Amino acid sequence: MKRAFQGARDGAPAPGPTGWLRGPAVALMGVMAFCLAVLAPAQAAENPPAVQRYTLSNGMTLIVRPDHRAPTVVHMLWVRVGSMDEVDGASGIAHVLEHMMFKGTPDLAPGEFSRRVAALGGRENAFTTSDATAYHQQVAREHLEAVMRLEADRFERNRWDDDAFRKEIEVIKEERRQRVEESPRARMFEALNATMYLTSPYRRPVIGWMGDLVSLTPQEVREFRQRWYVPGNAAVVIAGDVEPERVRALAEALYGRIPAREVPARKPRDEVAQQGPRQLTYRARAEQALVALGWQTPQWAGPAAQDAGSQDALALTVLSAVLDGHGGSRLERSLVQGEGQPGGARLADSVGASYGLLGRGPQRFMLTAVPAAGVAPERVADALKAEVARIATEGVRADELQRVKTQWMASEVYKLDALFNQARELGQYWVQGWDVDAGDRLMAALMNVSAEQVQSVARRLFSDQRLTTGVLAPEAAAQPPAAAALPDAPKPSRTGTAG
Repeated sequence: MKRAFQGARDGAPAPGPTGWLRGPAVALMGVMAFCLAVLAPAQAAENPPAVQRYTLSNGMTLIVRPDHRAPTVVHMLWVRVGSMDEVDGASGIAHVLEHMMFKGTPDLAPGEFSRRVAALGGRENAFTTSDATAYHQQVAREHLEAVMRLEADRFERNRWDDDAFRKEIEVIKEERRQRVEESPRARMFEALNATMYLTSPYRRPVIGWMGDLVSLTPQEVREFRQRWYVPGNAAVVIAGDVEPERVRALAEALYGRIPAREVPARKPRDEVAQQGPRQLTYRARAEQALVALGWQTPQWAGPAAQDAGSQDALALTVLSAVLDGHGGSRLERSLVQGEGQPGGARLADSVGASYGLLGRGPQRFMLTAVPAAGVAPERVADALKAEVARIATEGVRADELQRVKTQWMASEVYKLDALFNQARELGQYWVQGWDVDAGDRLMAALMNVSAEQVQSVARRLFSDQRLTTGVLAPEAAAQPPAAAALPDAPKPSRTGTAG
């Protein structure tokens, strides 16, 4: 959906910056994908031309990745501001601004940006995450200058009146209703996220709380843009059939002329250490229960990091793929197929494992399952934890480890087939403050993860001390409320140390 928020923290875990490394995405590759990749055109497997990174005269970053296999180009503008940069009472403002960026400039009427890109035969969209906001277009190479001119114009001179804001905020509120409030699972994950994080800004949903959207003012959004949309806090990423030096000259002429302004200072807002298990039971009208287990875990600090937490983060990435990286993964075999369960009992209809690996804020390791009919959520939760405990005790097999690494190698080949994937990856690493070779160095580091490292993190990092458990508990449909009464909104029931 155009201009839709893409925060994995606003519902069931979804692929984020490292989605290609996480369970569900890795499963798409498989061994057959690797075989196909080996047989792909030699041109796709060759090393692409070197990525070039420049700093424009006003402090804006330019990253160019040439790829001459087709006469097309992807142009992305990244701004290092997302929901984690918001303040309480104004949640969702980064995503709201993303919408308003399509509402015109002094020279463009509302919606004219999209109409002009379409007239060029191109495609365009935007997204907001916890860490960043990005705008992107894909066009024929001869139209690159046109979309760069359009994007530079709205970055510098985005304008809209209060009436346009009032109309668009209603669109965003409806988006929240459809994506979150009409989905019991999405509401449960939103509440679980706010339970899991107490002090980190990651506790707020990317799309914002409904109460904040209702009270948000046009001037707050304008001030947010003025504060964060500055050249030194932005990067242009271009991948496709281009020559880097020619793109550099074009970017300097179109983007480099935007006046430089100071990048706002960011105060650290680290998550307080968890001191015991947290439990959330979310009661709502739903057809099936859902169990989610989340542990606060270290994050990868980047290619140059040698700290223990970063090494653990790499091992957690491998652990996630071993648990849920393919059709015959451990969680699938044990809980869905019933392998090893008493009497071969099938405990779950579906299972999942995910780990964030990197981000500007704290990361988490998630295990999820939809209990099979007649199976108590508590039994499923115990079974999920038992699979991690089994790895902690027995370790992982060499063939499991090799299968995961082979799939990642295949994904690297296929990644080159999509210009958007190339540009998005480079932009995401820029958001983290890393260099253009971060992806290659990450892959090399993952290839060096040993079975002993995976067993070690399974043994050390999955205690109840840092566990947050969420259960979606279905309720029978209630009688319709009286005509004069308003229906009660679902309320999370929290116990333990949840805040």
